[in-house]
Amino acid sequence: GGGSNVSQRERIVNEPAAPADTPRGLARFLPILDWGRNYDRSWLRGDLVAGLAVAALVVPKSLGYAGIAGVPIQHGLYAAAAGTILYALFGTARQISTGPSSALAAVAGSAVVLASVSGDEAVELVSAITLVTGLLFLLLAIFKMGWISLLLSKAVITGFLFGAAIEVVIGELPKITGTSIDGANAWRKFGNWIVGLDDLHGSTVLVGVISLVVIVGIRFSPIKIPGALVLVAGGLVASVALDFEDRDIALVGEVPRGFVAPKLPSVDFVIANISTIGPAALGLLLIGFSQTAGDARSFASKHGYRIDINQESVAQSMANIGSGVLQGVPVSTSLSASSLNDESGAKTPLASLTTGVLIVLTLLVLAPLFSELPTPVLAALIIDAVVFGMMDVKEMKRLRRVARVDFWIAVAAIAAVLTAGVLAGVIIGVLLSLGWLVYINATPEIPVLGRQAGTQVFRSLERYPDGETYPGLLIVRFDAGLFFASADALEDRLRELAQTPGPRHHTVVLSFEGVDFIDSQGSAKLAEITDLVNTYGAELRLARVKPQVLSLLNRDGVLDELGEDCVFGNLFEAVRDKIEDQSSPSSPT
Repeated sequence: GGGSNVSQRERIVNEPAAPADTPRGLARFLPILDWGRNYDRSWLRGDLVAGLAVAALVVPKSLGYAGIAGVPIQHGLYAAAAGTILYALFGTARQISTGPSSALAAVAGSAVVLASVSGDEAVELVSAITLVTGLLFLLLAIFKMGWISLLLSKAVITGFLFGAAIEVVIGELPKITGTSIDGANAWRKFGNWIVGLDDLHGSTVLVGVISLVVIVGIRFSPIKIPGALVLVAGGLVASVALDFEDRDIALVGEVPRGFVAPKLPSVDFVIANISTIGPAALGLLLIGFSQTAGDARSFASKHGYRIDINQESVAQSMANIGSGVLQGVPVSTSLSASSLNDESGAKTPLASLTTGVLIVLTLLVLAPLFSELPTPVLAALIIDAVVFGMMDVKEMKRLRRVARVDFWIAVAAIAAVLTAGVLAGVIIGVLLSLGWLVYINATPEIPVLGRQAGTQVFRSLERYPDGETYPGLLIVRFDAGLFFASADALEDRLRELAQTPGPRHHTVVLSFEGVDFIDSQGSAKLAEITDLVNTYGAELRLARVKPQVLSLLNRDGVLDELGEDCVFGNLFEAVRDKIEDQSSPSSPT
């Protein structure tokens, strides 16, 4: 323990110190002006080494992500270059690496399939989706709408990514076997692939299987080397040395040197495809922001500096807009690349700039070499990336163990993706999250309370059935905000309890300790409940009401109807006179 604490202290000391003041002026929106001005040359080696290590990871994987998105592989490198460089200029998290990811590519690829486009139109569609995603990130920052990430729960995201990974794997299987595939959804595609195995291509299968063994073997090898880089380099060497093209093994085809000219998608094209572009961009925003916020906070906490979540949204906006203009695929923070960046010694975003420069050099010098890359090698790269990057088996097991409802929500999200497609799966995922949110708020816990013997503590009788109760005295706790979605549940619960056999209630006490929020409908409902209780010849009392709730009830006149002497600071004060009137309590049977 002691040694690890010392190393932790030394690590913190060697970190770039958090700025004493929040950057102002232009540096607030362009953080490179702040960290660049205060750069310590002792950080340079770590940043350069980290940038090189991440480039070795990102370059080959970006080729695969472009394949998932349904566009030529060089467009993944365009996106990686834009993402790493622009995030370094605008981002506030020092170890973050931004670029294409399997999840984002799967959404873009689903949009390509849904729009039934290919070739240049597929490139234009994906770049349009990427641009719109960037604009949505900018709106998110301007209006401080980070809460939008709540539209996708963790369970839904886990299921969505798992399903999207299965969908992608099914789409890549024909490239491993040298067969064709068709079908309206993943189930049918998989069935058609099984049927078509009679026509598999032996040489392609051999290359594909070897590629899978190599990249998975490297992943589980104790020697830490970039498996994707090894696979791509080995595939290129084998392709040229063994003349794969003459053996009818498919190659990715021509990969031009350098960048394409910056270009915006045509307005007519965007309007014609807005029904696909809009949902895809929204889905990318939800997935991308949840990744961005979580990863940035994680690294900032680990290294003891501050981040600006709104500025992080600006950085993601600029990265996606830049990628879209360069006809790249959508980008976001990459946890695997960022973790490697951190482990390799990155101290500042100069590491990300280094990665970006190396990707640019790759495009300018090495890009044509990728023309000889065998398609089954690329498919193996993609399958490895999505299986180990998107299929979170550990989290699914945790959900099943901890919260069965969340587990089945995740399973429903998987089924939605496999049945309706990745893009529709995002929309269904949002509906699942919202549906669960509404259900939770519409069915809050409303336990009846009993007194712990000899104390002033009142606890749920369901959990503590030995609690003391008093004839005619009903104590209920409302564990939710009292608003339009939950108000009827309180009235229904009180009506249910009023009709329970036993002594007629003379006093009803509502504990509002769990009520942080009340709206006009909740206030109106409480007025109705007051009348309801009075109708039964009983008295309604409130306990532990929070100031903001009390203020609204006062403005709405509910306190006048209830009587201010019926509002108490705690439960014991609310029931003291009723308890003292009774010689002894009773215990529920």
